[in-house]
Amino acid sequence: MSRKRTPEEKPAEESTAAPERLAAANDNAPAVIDQPGVAPAVAEPPPAANDNQPSFAERVGQRQRITAADPFGIAGDYLAGVRLFESKRDRQMALKFDEKPSRAVLDKLIDAGYRWNALDKIWAHQVRPESAMTTRIEAERLYQEIRQMVRQEKGIETGLEVPF
Repeated sequence: MSRKRTPEEKPAEESTAAPERLAAANDNAPAVIDQPGVAPAVAEPPPAANDNQPSFAERVGQRQRITAADPFGIAGDYLAGVRLFESKRDRQMALKFDEKPSRAVLDKLIDAGYRWNALDKIWAHQVRPESAMTTRIEAERLYQEIRQMVRQEKGIETGLEVPF
């Protein structure tokens, strides 16, 4: 790309200045300028027109990712005081009770492979990648059985579950 010259300027071939040598064939590469008795200096390429604009990677990194609540509530029976959750972060299915369940309910949980997590006060079962769908289905079935057991123990009429 050439620029217009004033009449007193000489073309590059006739100029008395030292010739420029490009460091690479790339137009964006800095040019090395040779001058006698002076160490070669590197000329910076002209700034891009959009230097003040963030790059694509910066824009993507700035986006806020909207995620679902973790643990995610799958089902809940508030009259019976039983809720089923899934935590993707911890890779587990969890059952939470408002009150301590009966020994029959606890035995059913233990037989199904659930373990008591005292920190979160939940009964949890690990979800493994190779059997994730099966674990989720079994957790839903166990929830339904336990919900019915707790409702019978409390004398609550059997009704439809209220999902949340």
